[in-house]
Amino acid sequence: MRSRGATLSRVPELPSITVYLECLEPRILGQPLERVRLQSVSVLRTVDPPIGDAEGRRVTSLRRVGKRIAIGLAGDVEGEELFLLLHLMIAGRLRWRPRGAKGAARRGHAVFDFPTGSLLFSEASTKKRAMLHFLRGEAALAEHDPGGLEIADASLARFREVLGGENHTLKRALTDPHLLSGVGNAYSDEILHRARLSPVKLTSRMGDDDWATLFEATRAVLDEWTARLREEVGDGFPEKVTAFHPGMAVHGRYREPCPVCGSAVQRIVRQDHETNYCPTCQTEGKLLADRALSRLLKQDWPRTLEELETRRATGANPRRR
Repeated sequence: MRSRGATLSRVPELPSITVYLECLEPRILGQPLERVRLQSVSVLRTVDPPIGDAEGRRVTSLRRVGKRIAIGLAGDVEGEELFLLLHLMIAGRLRWRPRGAKGAARRGHAVFDFPTGSLLFSEASTKKRAMLHFLRGEAALAEHDPGGLEIADASLARFREVLGGENHTLKRALTDPHLLSGVGNAYSDEILHRARLSPVKLTSRMGDDDWATLFEATRAVLDEWTARLREEVGDGFPEKVTAFHPGMAVHGRYREPCPVCGSAVQRIVRQDHETNYCPTCQTEGKLLADRALSRLLKQDWPRTLEELETRRATGANPRRR
């Protein structure tokens, strides 16, 4: 059962962006970008160079910049690159269609035509948060890089130094793009569950073993999910990119049984996002109260999972969102 009362994170994170890039490589790398068809002027956030200058240029590179996709194009001089930088945000999606295909009928942003097919850029939301930048050179691209640590290239010592540099909760440290690259709400839940660490544990209270466990869990979860998504897509192209997957342990599984211990997964709601965790595996049976509900219930907030289940069984339930 999906959580209710909060918006589940759907922002494509490192595994999904990686698979997008892997699927784009055989389709567009080395190919000329024949045409850019803008459907939504608001998606384009730059004016210089003009987007028309992208047409006719050969794709020279593909890379991930945090949670963004950068498509490198041959510049006017040898060694120079221009970049189409796509930031999908929460609801932006890419589709691969036969060459010359029409753009998305609803909320389409742009179509990039290649000899091999057309890449459709759309957004499944009316809020229009997705962005397209057309940039000249590495320096301009670097301005859009949050600078977070790339876990695949990091050592345990560097991981600890970066995430433990300031005193934050583990949830915040893992999801801060300036600290760690490509991890958001969904995979941070899975990482912390794998590491058996509380999302509100402070980095200042982490011991040597905790850091080692978190480091290994971060690498393992991201590697495993990248491999799973890659296998699901096969030779195709990702069509239903989401940060929610039925095989996840805790993310989006509020009140469902933890696959490790069977306890009901719990959550902390913060604005449009929620943190999912297992009290038994991660918080020694203690429930973590979100601020708004804690203020509402005051002393009535149940402190343990056992107390919560007892109240539900007797009808004395905490007020639900």
